[in-house]
Amino acid sequence: PDNEISSDCNHLLWNYKLNLTTDPKFESVAREVCKSTIAEIKECADEPVGKGFLVSCLVDHRGNITEYQCHQYITKMTAIIFSDYRLICGFMDDCKADINLLKCGSIRPGEKDAHSQGEVVACLEKGLVKEAEETDPRIQVSDQCKKAILRVAELSSDDFHLDRHLYFACRDDRERFCENTQAGEGRVYKCLFNHKFEESMSEKCRDALTTRQKLIAQDYKVSYSLAKSCKSDLKKYRCNVENLPRSREARLSYLLMCLESAVHRGRQVSSECQGEMLDYRRMLMEDFSLSPEIILSCRGEIEHHCSGLHRKGRTLHCLMKVVRGEKGNVGLNCQQALQTLIQETDPGADYRIDRALNEACESVIQTACKHIRSGDPMILSCLMEHLYTEKMVEDCEHRLLELQYFISRDWKLDTVLYRKCQGDASRLCHTHGWNETSELMPPGAVFSCLYRHAYRTEEQGRRLSRECRAEVQRILHQRAMDVKLDPALQDKCMIDLGKWCSEKTETGQELECLQDHLDDLVSDCRDIVGNLTELESEDIQIEALLMRACEPIIQTFCHEVADNQIDSGDLMECLIQNKHQKEMNEKCAIGVTHFQLVQMKDFRFSYKFKMACKEDVLKLCPNIKKKVDVVICLSTTVRNDTLQDAKEHRVSLKCRKQLRVEELEMTEDIRLEPELYEACKSDIKNYCQNVPYGNAQIIECLKEIKKQLSTRCHQKVFKLQETEMMDPELDYTLMRVCKQMIK
Repeated sequence: PDNEISSDCNHLLWNYKLNLTTDPKFESVAREVCKSTIAEIKECADEPVGKGFLVSCLVDHRGNITEYQCHQYITKMTAIIFSDYRLICGFMDDCKADINLLKCGSIRPGEKDAHSQGEVVACLEKGLVKEAEETDPRIQVSDQCKKAILRVAELSSDDFHLDRHLYFACRDDRERFCENTQAGEGRVYKCLFNHKFEESMSEKCRDALTTRQKLIAQDYKVSYSLAKSCKSDLKKYRCNVENLPRSREARLSYLLMCLESAVHRGRQVSSECQGEMLDYRRMLMEDFSLSPEIILSCRGEIEHHCSGLHRKGRTLHCLMKVVRGEKGNVGLNCQQALQTLIQETDPGADYRIDRALNEACESVIQTACKHIRSGDPMILSCLMEHLYTEKMVEDCEHRLLELQYFISRDWKLDTVLYRKCQGDASRLCHTHGWNETSELMPPGAVFSCLYRHAYRTEEQGRRLSRECRAEVQRILHQRAMDVKLDPALQDKCMIDLGKWCSEKTETGQELECLQDHLDDLVSDCRDIVGNLTELESEDIQIEALLMRACEPIIQTFCHEVADNQIDSGDLMECLIQNKHQKEMNEKCAIGVTHFQLVQMKDFRFSYKFKMACKEDVLKLCPNIKKKVDVVICLSTTVRNDTLQDAKEHRVSLKCRKQLRVEELEMTEDIRLEPELYEACKSDIKNYCQNVPYGNAQIIECLKEIKKQLSTRCHQKVFKLQETEMMDPELDYTLMRVCKQMIK
């Protein structure tokens, strides 16, 4: 045992080891044993004779040594050097002042055991990582010592025996978890990292591993396997700058972003390197403490909302939940730090990177998404499609929406969307590269640009490619599930959501509520809700929840129009026409009627009507916005032209045809004729309270008790009957009851 070695013997051993690395006599042994190797490695051949630098140089380049005897000799020398930090060439000179400043020399006072010297390096490493986590660090490690610390960590990256502190902290854990893992090439480190959050992992080993991981975050070369596997790819895509271990380019996040950018651009990155990247991206998602920016920016949020959740990515998901507004407020800096981390780790490309999501959604993936191969980016899309279905579990739903909140704020983080749309985005939306961001571009701006172009007609020019358009539609369908997945909508409508919709917490209710209060909204929110509603009128399949409710009726009556690549409002028209079929369920009928009521607020919300009549409206009904007023204006013009036998109708033929469809649809529900509805509201309450709205039943009820109606309502009902006598097709009940006889 160490403590049985006498102090005299200890001192003698120390001098012997010191001589091994610095004495010219021992250096000559190295020159003899490694003769051909020195000739191959120019940096070592250039080292001056007798200064003691040669052995240190060969240790630095031991990964490139192929000569067997030389490799064996240098491996022994490496073990000797790393047994005591004072033997590492230049380390003592570079870090002497820092050892005193951080009081690292007095960790184990009075003990001169050489093994304790690993504690000195560990103390310096902790000082280095602590400095990165503080806004205004009290003690700063000097630049030359930082370089020396990271160089020592790099040199010990292949064999965990060389990290003396970690070796002694993790001896038992190595036996427990990695007994069959052969030392060398960083394999033991990787094995221990994989077991870091196991319940039986000792706390001292977990701390030592976390420090090691934090050093890797500062300098990727501290990971032997990553540096080795990605060496050629880093060079190929110019991701690394040599001799700058403390520079931005050495940071793990920079390396990941640079190589991920190459992958997303369709460049070849070796499978070994991609495997290493996956491991380290998962590592960053699992443990928030490895990202100094998160610690710096989110310290308050972690203390208030997420303390004690450290393991397996739970703290990060807790912070994401806070950002979504489900658990207090979050600072802008913290939100930006989280957004940056999500881009660095890129879980949108492979859901397995997000361990918390992976564990929560495992059962859903096994049942609902088993047809998609593991790790495919479409797994996330599949999970979104099964949101709020019986296959979804609550924990998975929460983790999924927390992650999607961030993915929805940066279009690049949806891997499939980026792959299919990067050309269109560059051409139409002036985007930057994958790993470049613009402060001038607000969250969601690129996607907004893409969907504006997705629904352009050929006459309007520059449209999206077919495959990009399909992806944009996929994202729109998913976003309709939750207003928080639409950055612009959440940003501009936050006040209105609180004012009008605070009690509407059920799925899909928030957007419906905003549509119901369209006239009450602030102008920015009204514009966004209006644009979204206009988009829905063209492609109602965006309303995923409505589509689910209406699935039986679509399959039976509307499957031909539902299969069209471009909807153009046909599907909603079909649903309205079949609203009273016996196959129609209550949920679908309510959803369709709601959309009809929303359409009355603005004629732009009826896509087919808008496209058929926009020129007629501009010419004959300028400055009229509400659909019902536009219908009255146009139908009055048609009637006058007909009565006066005008040679040429002022309203175009295509508009007259669509106008007829709109007029007939409006007769089915009194709420679709706002003036009549407003005039008769109290009468409906008094006399027709238990009568359903659909199938014109309220109108028939009012007709039957005409003599009891209030004057205003009586006048409106009489006016309606007068119109029906002139044009019997507008009498909904007559046309329904007598359908067979008319035929």
